[in-house]
Amino acid sequence: MQVEVGAVLEGKVTGLTNFGAFVELEGGVTGMVHISEVAGSYVNDIKDHLVISQIVKVKVLSVGDDGKISLSIKKAIEPEQQAARPQRTRSAPVKRQSGSVWQGPKSTSLSESSSFEDMISKFKQVSEEKMTDIKHSNEAKHGGGYSRRGGKK
Repeated sequence: MQVEVGAVLEGKVTGLTNFGAFVELEGGVTGMVHISEVAGSYVNDIKDHLVISQIVKVKVLSVGDDGKISLSIKKAIEPEQQAARPQRTRSAPVKRQSGSVWQGPKSTSLSESSSFEDMISKFKQVSEEKMTDIKHSNEAKHGGGYSRRGGKK
């Protein structure tokens, strides 16, 4: 049987591997469905989607010069079934913790009419305090300022 690229055929799953499934088509010809072509969603374990001897509908993606046939189960699905499938949506951007980015003056110590220099001065003070806290935290984690060789750093 001559297999044509783009044809949608039925076949029987004859083998499962970590990277895909082997499907026997009409006429005893065998092709492979890569794990990325099994389902529209991420496939961690192919055994969750296919079993040996299962009859599946596949679309022929390519036929190599060496006779290797590349197949897809997810592209063989009817267009209306693909439209009915839930589409993957982008997740919302990750919000940073409120303390990790300077948000400007939050207290009433600086009025709205504060000069730019006052705001920079406050920012510098807050930054220096945070750097001091980080330095103390790192020293505590690393043995209080002594190196592993026994001498002072």
